[in-house]
Amino acid sequence: MVFTLILLPIVVGLAMLVMRSDNAQLNKGVGALIALVTFVMAVTTRGQEQSLRWLARPFVSSFHFGSTSISFWIVLLLALCTFCAILATNVPRSGSFIGQMLVLEGAMLGVFLARDLLAFALFWDLMLLPVFFVLLGWGPHAATAWRYFIYNFAGGLTLLLATAAFGALYGSTDVIGRTDVHLIGAWVPWIFAGFAFAFLVKTPVWPLHTWMPLTYSDTPAPMVAVVSAVQSKAGLYGFIAIGMAFMPDYIKQYAGILIVLGAISLLYGAFASLTQNDTKRVVAYSSLSHLGLIVIAIASCNATALQGAVIYIVAHGLFSAMLFIVLGFVEAREDTRSLHRLGGLGAANPKLAGALCIAALAALGLPGLAGFVGEIIILIGLYQAGLLWAVILALVAIVLASAYMLRLFQGVMNGPSVADLPVRSDLSWMEGLALAPLALALVVLGVNPHALTTFDPAAYNATTSQGVSR
Repeated sequence: MVFTLILLPIVVGLAMLVMRSDNAQLNKGVGALIALVTFVMAVTTRGQEQSLRWLARPFVSSFHFGSTSISFWIVLLLALCTFCAILATNVPRSGSFIGQMLVLEGAMLGVFLARDLLAFALFWDLMLLPVFFVLLGWGPHAATAWRYFIYNFAGGLTLLLATAAFGALYGSTDVIGRTDVHLIGAWVPWIFAGFAFAFLVKTPVWPLHTWMPLTYSDTPAPMVAVVSAVQSKAGLYGFIAIGMAFMPDYIKQYAGILIVLGAISLLYGAFASLTQNDTKRVVAYSSLSHLGLIVIAIASCNATALQGAVIYIVAHGLFSAMLFIVLGFVEAREDTRSLHRLGGLGAANPKLAGALCIAALAALGLPGLAGFVGEIIILIGLYQAGLLWAVILALVAIVLASAYMLRLFQGVMNGPSVADLPVRSDLSWMEGLALAPLALALVVLGVNPHALTTFDPAAYNATTSQGVSR
């Protein structure tokens, strides 16, 4: 059943790429149905595992898949965001585009459900291809596609080499989710470095982030909604499920470096968001800031902060996907993303304004929405870990988030109307359906986050309770 969960979107996506249907409604219906079926299957297959051994030498490796306590929620986030993004799709050659989205979904399912490091690494590399081809086929600049590919391929290559070294040293890569694996040897620091580089590129974290603003602004909104919401979480998940599980001593040893990189990302992303004129770049740099906070939480090695990080991983996925989808609707209506050319859309588009308001308020951490829960738990954990300076920086970034998100909302929806902008109709029922599940999930998780707090950090690292002090 788990194999079917991963293969279903890939097979259907490849079929859509081959068929290249021009029937937009049919393409959207098939894609949304597969994403919805994937969501249902992800819920019903929780706790199930499937394994097929495929290597015995030079080390044991298997196609072993099954959800963990954290990957289960990320898989649900992935299926939900893919469903909503497909419903929001309105691009030329929609059959090929939606096919690429389904292949991306299947590849990411392979990453988050993999229990074998080699399978994890193979699907890690596979998931960069759909984004690369979408950037080439639908993006305005081929250079952006190649920048994305080079950065992420470099990260994937170091991940593959580190995985091979792990297997050679331990004798098996079928280890994700186990608590009895301990690596000892001179090669372990280099193995950790290989994993860490790949995870930092994918997240991304400063200074390895330069592919991200261009990719997020040049990729069509439905695809970038999924990339920002879920693909960026692969690195964070890797630090928890692999770094903390098998190399916790090195997480602690290099925690200072990781925390500093996260802090720079936190502040740099927040200040950069304040200066952007492109609406998608505002959200792109805000993601850099939010993800930097999660990196700090993970590197603190504090159980409370890690709990908050898991909640914030899901919360950020929900509000970033919603923001990109809404801004995609704005761009489609007004043919611009420039804050200097937008303004006053809320009067004629109250539903669109309401959707952007919910997403922006969640991003700035309004109590009652999911973003606030993750942030406050992370701040408590960082204080417990003795990282008061990081708490102060995080509070500064949260204040800045209020500034740039309100600037985004005001610049698009309020203020004087721009005379030469065309007047369009408000959200259609299909567009509303694409946004409603994300908005509902933000409210439900903000009011009742208890399901996500069942994640047990001790399952990954028994030493997380004390944290690090700097």
